[in-house]
Amino acid sequence: MIDRLHVQGVRHHSPACARLVADRIERLRPAAVLIEGPADFNDRLDELALEHELPVAIYSYASTGTSVRRSWTPLCDYSPEWTALTEGRRTGAQVRFIDLPAWHDAFDGVENRYSDAERRYTEATDRLCAAFSADNQDALWDHLVENADPDGLADRLDAYFDLVRGEADTNGADTAREAHMAQWIRAALAEHEGPVLVVCGGFHAPALRRLAEEGDTAAPQVPRPPEGTETGGFLVPYSFKRLDAFAGYQSGMPSPEYYQRLWEDGAAVAAGALMERITTRLRGKGLHVSTADLIGARALTDGLARLRGHEVPGRTDLLDGLASALISDDLEGPLPWTRRGTLTPGTHPVVVEMTAALTGERVGRLHPDTPAPPLVADAHAEMERLGLDKDGAMRLDLARPADLARSRVLHCLRLLSVPGVRRDEGPSAGADVTSEEYWTLRPTEDRLPALIEAGALGATLGDAAQTVLEQRLDRDGALEMLAAILFDAALCGRAHLTDRLGGAVEAAVSESSDLAAVGQALAVALALWRHDHLFGTAGSDLYGSVVAACCDRIMWLAEGLHAPPGPAEPGRLRALTALRDAVRHAPGLAPAAGSVTAAADRIALDPQAPPDLRGAALGLAWALGAPADAAAAAEGAAAPDRLGDWLAGLFSLAREEVVAEDEGVIAAVDELVGDLTEPEFLEALPALRHAFAMFPPRERGLIAERVVALQGGGDAADLTKRLEVDPMTVAASLALEARVEAVLDREHLLFGTDVT
Repeated sequence: MIDRLHVQGVRHHSPACARLVADRIERLRPAAVLIEGPADFNDRLDELALEHELPVAIYSYASTGTSVRRSWTPLCDYSPEWTALTEGRRTGAQVRFIDLPAWHDAFDGVENRYSDAERRYTEATDRLCAAFSADNQDALWDHLVENADPDGLADRLDAYFDLVRGEADTNGADTAREAHMAQWIRAALAEHEGPVLVVCGGFHAPALRRLAEEGDTAAPQVPRPPEGTETGGFLVPYSFKRLDAFAGYQSGMPSPEYYQRLWEDGAAVAAGALMERITTRLRGKGLHVSTADLIGARALTDGLARLRGHEVPGRTDLLDGLASALISDDLEGPLPWTRRGTLTPGTHPVVVEMTAALTGERVGRLHPDTPAPPLVADAHAEMERLGLDKDGAMRLDLARPADLARSRVLHCLRLLSVPGVRRDEGPSAGADVTSEEYWTLRPTEDRLPALIEAGALGATLGDAAQTVLEQRLDRDGALEMLAAILFDAALCGRAHLTDRLGGAVEAAVSESSDLAAVGQALAVALALWRHDHLFGTAGSDLYGSVVAACCDRIMWLAEGLHAPPGPAEPGRLRALTALRDAVRHAPGLAPAAGSVTAAADRIALDPQAPPDLRGAALGLAWALGAPADAAAAAEGAAAPDRLGDWLAGLFSLAREEVVAEDEGVIAAVDELVGDLTEPEFLEALPALRHAFAMFPPRERGLIAERVVALQGGGDAADLTKRLEVDPMTVAASLALEARVEAVLDREHLLFGTDVT
């Protein structure tokens, strides 16, 4: 029985292996063709027989709660597995996938079923690379297989895979997969009298030959998923960019456009066509390529091919020849095709365009009758109903119900990372209350695969977006992340996401010692609570409870914060700003104004509190109508290392009050600054500039007029005009000049000094 078994080990996405598989099927006329692929898709193989434009992939998923495991089985025109499927069906063979389902533990952490086993046998391939003077295993493979004489290829592949498998380390996942595939093989041999052809990754071929010789011949049972796990699979359009090793794909061949041309036209035609393609691309990017350059590149390419023993130029011959002819600069690192991995930053632009030309832009297309998850139909219907299936810029007014509905759909698409949907401007997580949003919509071929792949998350856009939010909730419980989830939930129309979100936010607030993070959460919740007519969140108790919890926590953290002088921290100033706004706009949720101002008075007078917080506390009390003793609060703030930061805090909370007041604060600040010595002023200047930068230009003009009036008159424009030299440069120069004068004075070298 075993003499009827033919195991053909292949490299995934290899034109030479695909031709070999087609030839073996034609010669053997097998009764069964067994292919490394997801066995749970066997009932749906007719979907693969539809007239698709490749590349496509079988997308499999398994979801448990909010956890989703994903896997892809990519297929292109020159994939040996695709050839086995199509040629096997054409000759009347029984065609079956024989590998474990993607949800099985054997694929834990593996997104690509054809994830390259070759990475586990580098010792053998390294020796072969050295023996054949090849830069890496891709160049080695091209030399031994793609650019070699096809006669005797099957024997060469067997020897190659026997060698590398014999020195590789296998694991439990390999054992489980190979045991399952072997069961399919034994059952097929028992069921059929004719030849049985197995097409699998070359890494598995030696083991499958051995395992097929012994064991029971019962029909294999495809494992069932664990209880509570939902599984599914669909065909998705794939692209050459997703297949390319230079873009991070972990299996098969780099430069898929090259191998497509090799598959369709042969090596001689492929080299010439791709040299023309690279030239066109370089010229289109404004990179000069002369006729002389091309003649030189062709000569170098042909010479390298002959030197390496190739009858016609291969991929690396072409790339090396072009690089030598077109790049005269010193390169910072090795050329990308001499190794494996993505392009690194700083790669020469000519090299980038060359690799991109050999990647190609081909994108697969599914036959219209291909089944798709419910999410695809829901998304298309919603986009058509709301007029979102167009190209260009879109302005939305969230105060209009129709635009609010459009916004929610677009935000769901954004959360699902659907290509071609970009928000350019709109409400952000905080106190921003604008009702306008600006989006850019761009239909793209990548949209359909993204929607199919998101189908594992839910049957509708809203359900899928909610799953994404809940995944984020499970993944990161940091308060900053929870505040962002809170805002995104409202934007997607999922204000009542789950009780978990409200409980998680309140728990994180009660445990947080980060004043800035609690302030951000308060700003988000307050904006959603105040402007529920814009976000459609009216009636949600979630935001009110978060507002109350955050206010209490901010007061507790602020009053206990002791720190030495240092630069003003915007995060904690925004926290007190959010507390001020809550007291003003959310009575009944925030603490009473009296208790807040009392706490603010204590902070403003606390000598251990940092200067910016003391100033902010004074501003908070002032903004709520009960200013503290400003003179007492300013004690200790006049020092040059404190004054600017104290003012930054004050202005952050009470900017409007400062501008509205006639002279009080401005006069006090003018007096404090006037008392500083020149070195002290230069030390205080950076923080002072930061503090006054909080005022918009018109208000700075008003302040300048008051300062001029206090000094006896003059032109206020002199204080606000833009200088040709940066003020900090002037200050640094003055400080340097002062230090030089001090040294000269110490050494009695100043002009007019008696040195006798």
